[in-house]
Amino acid sequence: MAKKIPLRQCVGCGEMRGKKDMMRVLRTAEGTICLDVTGKKNGRGAYVCKSGECLRLARRNKGLERSFKMSIPGEVYDTLEKEFENLEAE
Repeated sequence: MAKKIPLRQCVGCGEMRGKKDMMRVLRTAEGTICLDVTGKKNGRGAYVCKSGECLRLARRNKGLERSFKMSIPGEVYDTLEKEFENLEAE
């Protein structure tokens, strides 16, 4: 029997993809938002495709706000974009 691949929906484009093809954005218990590279940290997670375009879409359509049920300041998105760029450069 084939192994089931865990699918997650991108908060930017809304596409369903394998968990390994996506980046996990995390809201910790303290309310801070960061990229979870390992995918194993504790907290509420939301998934975004590994492209800057999907992150921009999530910013425009407030996908992360809906997932985390809180308002997210612009600086947080700027930080996430920088982290994304660093990962893409590696």
